[in-house]
Amino acid sequence: MKPARIFLLQTLALVATLTCLLTPAQAQGFEKNILTGGPSGTYIQFGRNISDAAAKCGITLNVHESAGSLENFLGVRKRRFTQLGIVQSDVLEYLKTFAADDPGVARAILGVRIAFPLYNEEVHILARRDLNSLADLNGKTVAIGVEDSGTFLTASLVLDLAQVNPEERLSINAEDSLAALLAGQIDAFFYVAGAPTKIFQSPEIDAERFHLLPINDPTLQAVYQPGVIPAGSYPFQQQAVDVIAVKAVLMTYEYDPGRNPYHRASCKAVSDITNVIATRFNELRETGHPKWQQVDLNDLPPGWNIGACVNAGLDPNYTLTCEGDAPPALPQATPESAANSAYRKRICASIGC
Repeated sequence: MKPARIFLLQTLALVATLTCLLTPAQAQGFEKNILTGGPSGTYIQFGRNISDAAAKCGITLNVHESAGSLENFLGVRKRRFTQLGIVQSDVLEYLKTFAADDPGVARAILGVRIAFPLYNEEVHILARRDLNSLADLNGKTVAIGVEDSGTFLTASLVLDLAQVNPEERLSINAEDSLAALLAGQIDAFFYVAGAPTKIFQSPEIDAERFHLLPINDPTLQAVYQPGVIPAGSYPFQQQAVDVIAVKAVLMTYEYDPGRNPYHRASCKAVSDITNVIATRFNELRETGHPKWQQVDLNDLPPGWNIGACVNAGLDPNYTLTCEGDAPPALPQATPESAANSAYRKRICASIGC
């Protein structure tokens, strides 16, 4: 059994256990929650931007840190009171890879939906200069990111789809990966992030010893979007590098309002947050994380379907009252009839007004 699949099955079992562990606050009232990422990452900043916008409409959206995309995907699917999560779009392809012969994984995929597409993240592979392609990673030692992270997920899927078999896959974070590469302990490492990203700005990365691997495998290009890391994005990189990119998406679940009160309230929560993002999108682009500038709400990734509760929130007749909105127009007074006007004049003449 492949290491990625073993890890996936372990994660599914863990999340199923966590499903039952509700806090007293969750038991007492209906919460709205979004799973994001680490404390310094882009995902959590996006979550906070959305939460701040929702607060202006009287909606409390709790933002939670997580290990990354796979935890978020399974959390939205399994945890109560967790209606939204930010994930890399290839998490769906990752799960489908194992769904054909595993009922548990297949069930995890059912009902997942997209609320909005977000921005693209390029797949970086920093490697020794003598390695020139993905195929050259066969038999090498490669770091693929920490478990549950988007980098781990994408790196695992990329290697499997490209049929590349490193001698060892190390599950360590980007900072430790860079240190290991500089020390000659590994041959390459994956990192998925929107370019340019800070870690590759390090002056310790010597262009004579290291470079970014191009990614041009036809199978991968059918699953991912093409991407380019422009020349000069990093101090060691003088030429543009063709890579692949994975889109971050806001994920939700296909709640059925007619099923029970929990589904009805969850659907309403998704519709509310959808309406907030759509109606305050320009504000998010102006005041939120800079990556909002790259969000194209029409760029739906393949394999994902929009949720019905999302479309409900996008209905032109769906309204929320939010700070800064123009106040509703006051109803126009109905012109008084001639008879009523005469009556008022006569009353005033008789008893005063």
